[in-house]
Formats: sequence, C-alpha cells, structure tokens
Amino acid sequence: MSNFSRIAVFCGSATGNHPSYRVAALQLCQQLSANKIDLVYGGGSIGLMGVIANEMLALKREVVGVIPKKIYDWEVGHDGLTRLEVVENMHIRKARMAELADGFIALPGGVGTLEEIIEAITWQQLDYHQKPCGFLNVNGYFDKLLDFIEHMKIEGFFREEHANSILVASEPEELLRKMKDSIQK
Repeated sequence: MSNFSRIAVFCGSATGNHPSYRVAALQLCQQLSANKIDLVYGGGSIGLMGVIANEMLALKREVVGVIPKKIYDWEVGHDGLTRLEVVENMHIRKARMAELADGFIALPGGVGTLEEIIEAITWQQLDYHQKPCGFLNVNGYFDKLLDFIEHMKIEGFFREEHANSILVASEPEELLRKMKDSIQK
C-alpha cells in the first residue's frame, strides 16, 4: 500500500462492551504496520484511542496525535507519542488530521467518532479531498448507520456515487485493500 503513508483512525475514548472491538483495533494496527502505514489519531491515552496508539508505538510506527487543549487538560492526552499536537479546538483538530492523513477509518466509537468520519465523508463528497473513507464494521457495529445511509440514498438525499464511495469491511486487511483499490481507479 505504497499510496498511503498515514491513515487517520477515528475511534472511541472507551473500549466498548465487547472484547472484539479491542481485538479489531489491534488487528488494524498490525495491518497498518505490515503495510508501512503510520497513524494519525485524536491524541488520547484512553479507550480504543489508547489501544491503537500504544500498539502502533510497540510496532515501531510513527504515531501523530492531534488533541484539543481542553481534552488534553482533562489529562487524557497521550504523552508518549512520536508527536502530539495540542490545538485550540475540535475544528482545528479535524482539519489538521485531514491535512496529515491519506485516508480515514472509523472504528467503533461514540458520537465524536461518528461526527469525525461523517465530516471526512462530507468533505470528500464536496471535493475538498479525494481520500478514501471507510468503516471497520466490527461485529456489525455500523450496520444501522449504513442502513440509514442507504435510506438517505433511496429518499434522494445522498447520491449513489457518494454512497458507493464509502468503504466498508469487517476485517482490517479487506478495508485497507478497498482503500488502496479506490485510489488506483
């Protein structure tokens, strides 16, 4: 996957109720590392964010965190990263992550995770970038959201070509392959 040097991963500041979320996060890190891809993420030390940061560091990959000062001050910023950028607010965080990354992946998470990947998809739709956006759909975590996206398409609020550009896989290796294939078209 030489077309990617960094992938932004959006994920929870919690680990969730199922061990499979943590396992999938670790598997994603293994695939990123195997493909020589570094990590851009939200800069947290807790939840799935901490899991992916620590695993990528253990795999000797570069990890860049971008965290708003307010969240950093809550003592959840990860101080052991390759680089941690403390920014003024969430808007700057997302813009900076988009600038640094060659693609975007959402792991299970809460409304912040959802908001971040939806914004990346919106920017792609509006041609602010043409970087691939994907969901690692662990145990069907995103199924209801994907059903709603299909509903928006059927109801005429989301163009088919935009809906089709959203990449989905239940396994990290498959999602990375789809991302690579999408930029070679």
